[in-house]
Amino acid sequence: MNALYPIRPGDPAIRHLTSRQLGGLIVELRTEGREFGLLWPSAQSGEVILDGQILVSLGNVPASTVINLLALLREFKRHR
Repeated sequence: MNALYPIRPGDPAIRHLTSRQLGGLIVELRTEGREFGLLWPSAQSGEVILDGQILVSLGNVPASTVINLLALLREFKRHR
């Protein structure tokens, strides 16, 4: 995982991920992102407002999105 080189949705490197592994990545994203207000999953756009901010659902996203978000969070924390 590297924030400078994001993984593409069709990247063969992520095709081997199992449901259990992807679930673990989502739990990690929830944990790492909580500090920055990243809620996973959130409500549909416009349905729910939290502290004056409209929440947006990410819907069905590829595993690469989860991995890339984690990489960005880790990179930010490392340089903070």
